[in-house]
Amino acid sequence: MKLLRSIPLLGWIIFAIVLGILLGPVMPAWLGAVFLTYNSVFSGFLGFAVPLIILGLVTPAIAELGKGAGRWLGVTAAIAYGSTVAAGLLAYFVSRWLFSASMAGGGLRELGDAGGSGFAPYFTVTAAPDGAATEIVLAPVIDVMSALVLAFVIGIGLTAFRSRVIFRGAVEFRTIIESLIRRIIVPALPLFIFGIFMDLSASGAALEVVGKFLLVVIVSFVLTLVVLLLQYSVAGAMSGGNPLRALWNMRDAYFTALGTSSSAATIPVTLASAKKNGVSDSVAGFVVPLCATIHLSGSMVKITCFSIAVLLLTGGDVTFGAYFPFILMLGVMMVAAPGVPGGAIAAAAGLLVQMLGFGEMEVGLMFAAYIALDSFGTATNVTGDGAIAMIVNRLTRGRLGAQAQDAGDETVDMVDGEADQRHSLG
Repeated sequence: MKLLRSIPLLGWIIFAIVLGILLGPVMPAWLGAVFLTYNSVFSGFLGFAVPLIILGLVTPAIAELGKGAGRWLGVTAAIAYGSTVAAGLLAYFVSRWLFSASMAGGGLRELGDAGGSGFAPYFTVTAAPDGAATEIVLAPVIDVMSALVLAFVIGIGLTAFRSRVIFRGAVEFRTIIESLIRRIIVPALPLFIFGIFMDLSASGAALEVVGKFLLVVIVSFVLTLVVLLLQYSVAGAMSGGNPLRALWNMRDAYFTALGTSSSAATIPVTLASAKKNGVSDSVAGFVVPLCATIHLSGSMVKITCFSIAVLLLTGGDVTFGAYFPFILMLGVMMVAAPGVPGGAIAAAAGLLVQMLGFGEMEVGLMFAAYIALDSFGTATNVTGDGAIAMIVNRLTRGRLGAQAQDAGDETVDMVDGEADQRHSLG
């Protein structure tokens, strides 16, 4: 049992993909229907949970902009958001340029249609009734865009009125949502992805999908390196330092993040690396823990590249006018995404469905592709934090009077046997 628990999420995802491809063609119809029923239940529950995830993550993230080191917290958040959106734009244009010829009309326009595999779920869980006799309707309590707008209204209201009771409630609700992602959604992903690739393999499309996505994996990895070079070029130009030397000084943070796949666990190494670039203790101590939560440019690159690939394979609309609003909203979700494996793509799932029209299978492919590159995205995120620290250090001239948050506001009392959780900006 300990051996099974020691296997990382990436290992389970790879195992699920390989097993799904191998077993799909020989899977009995009755057993394939069982796995597709599981997928329908999981997809229906995810659709129910996504608006709650958005509300639970975005509300306290916006409210916290009214706490901390005065205006510099807002400035740092704006820089992180701008960096994330810029990374998304770069990934969009490169993906359109490289993927259009090889993936447009890639024969997967009916992706998600179970008819080609011969499998059909015993019953389905849907957000709205469609007249089927075997459906269970699980409607979200609020739709995605309404949840996002409500999160902004409450979050901005909390920054204006500073209600400690409501703010504490928002923080505690965030803890519930993070536990939902960490304990239910993420552990359920491997079996969900197995069902998707089993269905694709049975319909003869699995190898085509995997083959085309290998190109996307390579491009995504190269783009994360390009993003880091651009970030440190800007930071070097503003601070007067050598960008390549500054980037080299962050190597310990990059490789530590590759091993941990956690921005939070890498904070001590990121702090030490940022100080090698001349960032003052006060600025590093403020910016690095903050950006470990709100700066996810590497995650933005991955989600953008893979979503463009899926849109091209399924004949979706990839024009700039249709996709740019998604980048802007995804930037907000990356600021609020929880620091757990798969947290960023879980937070973005609602936007993928609402704004890009993704279905169950497309979302499953996004989860699989994202988690496959999770450690490289995390490494890009934390290394980019060092560039933002250099920029803020230049703007503040190394003097930042950070004000600590009230620990009473940020501590969530847990049930017996578990340690209290703190949500601190540093």
